[in-house]
Amino acid sequence: MAAGVELGFAAAAGPGGGWRLRSAYFPSKVGGRPAWLGEAGLPGPAALRCGRCQRPCAFLLQLYAPLPGRPEAFHRTLFVFACRGAACYRLPGPRGPLCVFRNQLPRRNDTYPEEPPPEEPPPGPAAAPPLRLRGGAALCRVCGCPGPRACGRCRRAAYCGPEHQALDWRRGHRRACGQQPDGDDSADAVPEHNEFLFPEYEILIEPEEPEFPADSSVDPDDEQGAGDTSEDPKEQKELRAIGGAGEAFQSLDEETLEAMAKHETKEDKIFQMFKERVAAEPEQIIRYCRGGEGPIWVSGENIPEEKDIPNCSCGAKRIFEFQIMPQLLNHLQVDSLGESIDWGTLVVYTCADNCGEGNQYLEEFIWKQDFSAGSV
Repeated sequence: MAAGVELGFAAAAGPGGGWRLRSAYFPSKVGGRPAWLGEAGLPGPAALRCGRCQRPCAFLLQLYAPLPGRPEAFHRTLFVFACRGAACYRLPGPRGPLCVFRNQLPRRNDTYPEEPPPEEPPPGPAAAPPLRLRGGAALCRVCGCPGPRACGRCRRAAYCGPEHQALDWRRGHRRACGQQPDGDDSADAVPEHNEFLFPEYEILIEPEEPEFPADSSVDPDDEQGAGDTSEDPKEQKELRAIGGAGEAFQSLDEETLEAMAKHETKEDKIFQMFKERVAAEPEQIIRYCRGGEGPIWVSGENIPEEKDIPNCSCGAKRIFEFQIMPQLLNHLQVDSLGESIDWGTLVVYTCADNCGEGNQYLEEFIWKQDFSAGSV
């Protein structure tokens, strides 16, 4: 990733373009199954369960984010997983229905050649999603995560847990189980998609074009900006309504009313700043700037303080790396008549020292901020 803010956009891989989303091509992508980077130390089923309902999380996205000048991170990818249960998103804050892992490899490693991957598709028909890593570790037929659980009848199909074993049984493994002779994997092919997986897209990365001077944004803490000097006729009307409420506000002293008005105005300004910043590229789903410009918040509420972001297990502080924008929800097909998965923004913080080696996937920190009630 380059210096400055970079934006990510969801793009359909198109017919025959799925090969670019496989591990050997170091993709950034949304949905489908994870394209694991290193083959050692993958997060197991327990680490990939929702912190609220304890069901398996689905793979949400991955970003290929190598660090220039860091030989141990010549290849480096961040993986985000999300619960599919809408009720688990009711509370803002850390972890909960979301988790993020980081993995990295040096240029010389046991999994990939040192040369960049070819830019042409591989010969032959498109390969089905892998049942195993190249090192032999089994992957769940449903979600593509480590699958330590095997079908009790055929002992060939692997699953991360009983939920996905039951789903695959209903989807057709019941008919194929035990029907093929040993050594014949033709009936083991995994369907490209199922109802547990999010739709799959490639993430295209582009630098953000500077639209605003660095000092042009309005400070939401500016006392003058937070006063009652609005020229907006709608705001003036609302303020007159408040002023004319008379006895209805007798129980609230002047200081309380002033604080309420300033809070509402600050909220409006923060959300307005968010809208202005994304207006030039409204389809952006990712904003990436490791250790540089921080996230843009959708609300003045539930912004984490430094003490809210835990240090890495190595002891180093965590720094902002990227944020996931609400526009991603438009691509996930999660709308329903009832409750749906929702967020204002998801913000990922990673180890400032970028600790670890390729033999492990290290959990990092993700924070969920929701829109305030008045901004939606």
